Amino acid sequence: MYRKKIIIASLLLFCFCIVLVAGTAAHATTAKQAYYKAEGCYKHLRGSSAKMKYRENWLRCIEKFQLVYRLDPTGPWASAGLYMSGYLYQKLAKLSGKKTDRHEAIDIYQRIVKRYPHSRYRQKAAVQLQTMSAGKASDAKTLATRYSPGIGKSAEQTYRDAEACYSRLRKNPKKVKYRHNWLQCSEKFQAAYRQDSSGPWAAAALYMTAKLHADLYDYSRRKTDLRTAYDTYRKVVARFPDSRYKVKATLLINDMPAWVKSATGSADEGIAATDRAGAKRSSAGTTVLPAKKKRGSGGVITVDSLRYWSNPNYTRVVIDASDDTTFKTHLLKKDPARNKPQRLYIDLKHSRLGPNIKTIIPINDDLLMDARAGQYKKDAVRVVMDIKSFKSYKIFSLKDPFRIVIDVWGTGNADKTRTKRPVLRAGKKGKLPTSALAKQLALGVSRIIIDPGHGGRDYGAPGYLKGVHEKDIALQIARRLAKKLRRQLKCEVFLTRNSDRFLTLEERTAIANTKNADLFISIHANSNRDRRAYGIETYFLNLATDDEAIRVAATENATSTKNISDLQTILSDLMQNAKINESSRLAGNVQVSMVSHLRNKRYSRIKDKGVKQAPFYVLLGAQMPAILVETSFISNPRECKRLIDPKYQERLCEAIVQGIQRYIRDTTPTAFIRKPLNNS
Repeated sequence: MYRKKIIIASLLLFCFCIVLVAGTAAHATTAKQAYYKAEGCYKHLRGSSAKMKYRENWLRCIEKFQLVYRLDPTGPWASAGLYMSGYLYQKLAKLSGKKTDRHEAIDIYQRIVKRYPHSRYRQKAAVQLQTMSAGKASDAKTLATRYSPGIGKSAEQTYRDAEACYSRLRKNPKKVKYRHNWLQCSEKFQAAYRQDSSGPWAAAALYMTAKLHADLYDYSRRKTDLRTAYDTYRKVVARFPDSRYKVKATLLINDMPAWVKSATGSADEGIAATDRAGAKRSSAGTTVLPAKKKRGSGGVITVDSLRYWSNPNYTRVVIDASDDTTFKTHLLKKDPARNKPQRLYIDLKHSRLGPNIKTIIPINDDLLMDARAGQYKKDAVRVVMDIKSFKSYKIFSLKDPFRIVIDVWGTGNADKTRTKRPVLRAGKKGKLPTSALAKQLALGVSRIIIDPGHGGRDYGAPGYLKGVHEKDIALQIARRLAKKLRRQLKCEVFLTRNSDRFLTLEERTAIANTKNADLFISIHANSNRDRRAYGIETYFLNLATDDEAIRVAATENATSTKNISDLQTILSDLMQNAKINESSRLAGNVQVSMVSHLRNKRYSRIKDKGVKQAPFYVLLGAQMPAILVETSFISNPRECKRLIDPKYQERLCEAIVQGIQRYIRDTTPTAFIRKPLNNS
């Protein structure tokens, strides 16, 4: 019995050794076997002129040769596999005529020369490099631009180039099918990040690098693409904790499938993808921000800042946080015994104070004394506002990034806070000046706020034409509109921004409220992934009635359509005091005027998309009739060319002014009727 056990154990040990040796031998020949398979692929390709016409067949063989290198980068077959992948790219370049294929071949040959100085393929690669550069003295400069796109440029310029590259890629259904086009744009964003890795464009560049790989995964379905995106998003979170891109990256990380998070991935700055195969998917893929963050256990957010805008009768306070969280509010009565004023506080759960937050903000208007932030509990921040007097208040939250908005209204007359108007006096002949008369007659509208959409780092929608951005078009139209309103209506006109600067959406409405404006007009240009979409539409604040309205609102709010749906559940209460009927009437007059005026000026294909309603952040909390004008589609070839035309902008502004005049006549029929003056 004992001898049997020894024999069985010996047999098992012998079998184990055989398996171990066989496994080792198999591992030693893996790269070799892979090379022979790749060689067979190329042999079949060369033998079929029909197969050689299609790019994917070349890329499939290139991928097989590159697999040889990846399996054993220091082994005897690595340089051979790498050389053949370069050689196939060189052959493909002659057939395709694409510079990118030629550059890939040159890049691979250069890597062989540097990494394998003792390999016979080093000499072969050097010869191919000499052959390819013969008679092309500009190759060095071309390659430097290709592989270091940011050379000689600022980080901002490089970022804009990358953004333009990505815009062109998304608009071209043919280009999106090929992997090298995605990697080319990704490299441009990486170059912007490397140029100034701690500058103002670094977080955006790194975030966009990750987004490109995430979008590429929608086409390629290669797990390495999504893992690269995941690793890069993590870098954004780790390196830029105070950036708004940290919030976006965190949301996207938490929305990724479990297999990505469990896989071990590299977070190297140089994100290289060695597989070049293209995918066959026709529709453009996008990464939509998830509505809710799936917070891990023990996760906390930071309260980063307190902001406010005020006049004697209205105050808006905004609490900025690094991510969304639950909060509760409570109004405390005045406590004379403890010398405590009336207080309104907001408790944010799972939160802590940010390192750079200013914890006390003195306000000292007629409503609030100050706003204070403190670490109320270990995992909760409390923001307290000391109240002098108020009539009502509203609190709501916005997302992407998350912030809590507190609007406080007083009991006084808003007109008291306006700049005192001069007394209207008759001239020498007993007549009032025309400007003074117009101010007196336009009873309901004497102050208008025009809001040019986007600005600064927020470019808005990219135009069909290269270098055209929504933020610039909106500002140009807004400036022209302001001049016309001042000249024709003789009223006060303010712009929320008169230069290329960034404003938050809640800040724009706050400016209008603190200025006690009578009308609020937000100027935008529409956009759609379908370039054929065109037309003009005007919006006012209300619950959205269709999916298209929700899409437009999500685009202008820089958030997801799911967040818009969530907002609608609380919007009814927020709009109880909003001037919805007046806004609807103003939108109707402006829309009709724009369509009819442009048609009368013989512009062809003016499509009336009508008056619509949707929950726009920029209109939320406005105390006056407020509308958002989508002037035309910047993504449409014809309308983009019109939007940059000064003459078209002039006609558009003429129409908006006429629409406002019609609105004033509707609400105040006698506004523009000159009555005889009694000079006795």
